[in-house]
Amino acid sequence: MSALDLAVLGAYVGGTVWLGLALSRGQASVRDYFTSGRRAPWGVVMASIVATETSTVTVVSLPGFAFGTDLTFLQLVIGYLVGRVIITLLFIPGYFRGEYLTAYQMLAERFGEGVGRLAAAIFLATRNLADGFRLFATGLVLAAVLLTLPGAQASATALIPWFDPSTTVLMVSVVLLGSVTVAYTYLGGMTAVLWTDLLQLTVYVGGSAAAGVLLLDLIPGGWSEVVETGSAAGRFRLFDFTWDLDRSYTFWSGLVGGACLTVATHGTDQLIVQRYLCSRSSAEASKALLWSGVVVLGQFLLFLVIGVMLYVYYTGYATAALETLSVGGKLQTDRIFPTFIVTQLPSGLRGLVIASIFAAAMSTLSSSLNSSASSTVADFYMPATRQKRSAGHYLVVARRTTIAWGIVQILVAFVAIRLSDRIVDEVLGISSFTNGLILGVFLLGALGYRRQTTAYAGIGTGAVVMLGIRLLTAVSWQWYVLVGAAATCVAGWVTDRLTETPHAT
Repeated sequence: MSALDLAVLGAYVGGTVWLGLALSRGQASVRDYFTSGRRAPWGVVMASIVATETSTVTVVSLPGFAFGTDLTFLQLVIGYLVGRVIITLLFIPGYFRGEYLTAYQMLAERFGEGVGRLAAAIFLATRNLADGFRLFATGLVLAAVLLTLPGAQASATALIPWFDPSTTVLMVSVVLLGSVTVAYTYLGGMTAVLWTDLLQLTVYVGGSAAAGVLLLDLIPGGWSEVVETGSAAGRFRLFDFTWDLDRSYTFWSGLVGGACLTVATHGTDQLIVQRYLCSRSSAEASKALLWSGVVVLGQFLLFLVIGVMLYVYYTGYATAALETLSVGGKLQTDRIFPTFIVTQLPSGLRGLVIASIFAAAMSTLSSSLNSSASSTVADFYMPATRQKRSAGHYLVVARRTTIAWGIVQILVAFVAIRLSDRIVDEVLGISSFTNGLILGVFLLGALGYRRQTTAYAGIGTGAVVMLGIRLLTAVSWQWYVLVGAAATCVAGWVTDRLTETPHAT
């Protein structure tokens, strides 16, 4: 890393924190802090949706996915597009029939506060566990940067002598990234999150595209060689029509599983729902969601094609470098793109692309922190407060809660350092395990069920079924949402029928 790279990186990080501070003015209530006063333009909301679902897992792990397999990940995006259409018809109009701060307040209205709090608790646990892994993924990139600095390993050994120097540097990287993200989220709230997401989307797409252009230039045969070599190795395979529930990334798991996953994550998960609540109307929220699917398709294709080019480059012209990316004899594909960035990009561009990876991570993590804080305050703290407090009091609590969840995610990232293998599967698997339960309860509410017993029985049964699926079968995580939602709905329906009070004759 040259002085120019560090200057570019420092300017980006400093500018992000400054933007958070600049947008902190005018916040007088949690409505301003969590929903930006419902004044956000649809284009900014659209960019925020894309940036939020595009973390470092996407920028780092998707090129690694294509490097090691093919383009079949794109089959998920087909389901993502179908799921978005369903959400605009089924869920978004309901969020604009009240003054909600979270998605789970609507559940509380339909089934009672206990059900709303249970759904919120599941969201908080799942969200912060998955995003701790995302923070770890970003730490890999910063650690690769810091390890290039003179004396980095010696300093790491002196700091924590009982750890491997690379592990120590990774832990320091996690703390630094987490702290910066907490800082601007704490200051600017949701308004800062939305506008920095727009900036970050521009930076990470532009930076990744620039890296792809340079990578293509390093391959002597250019694009024709990429197509020829990649095709011969099966890296351009797009569709897999295999009927196998144990197999991930097939057309059917992508279409059905991807649609169910999107309906759950974008229709009932506070992380994305919060963006709709920032929109001026239901129509604008729907427009933002639908257009976000088009942008997601384009950027996923970009990252996967970069992975194919990395395969051609490293297997044909830099084979010795692959040995340094193996741990215990196993190639860690998530490290390939970060290593290429640090070792092959020229000064200045290197700093910009590393900043783009930080941008992808910070957009998701800041959204996670703000949505976790909103759920904690709106679903737990405000209902539990016996006397109504001032708007300023709730705003202070919201900011302190943001810090608390930031600490939690840093601790989860520390654990992930020892446990992680291929991050994209881990993150999506964690989310999919519980998203089906929440989707099932929302569907029960949409079908007109209103009893707490119905909701509790549905969630409980769904959790048991999902635990059995996870421990006793090899079913792909891409079917988790469908199975969880179906189990929850069926159990709720049966419970309601069995416990229904007979009508007097």
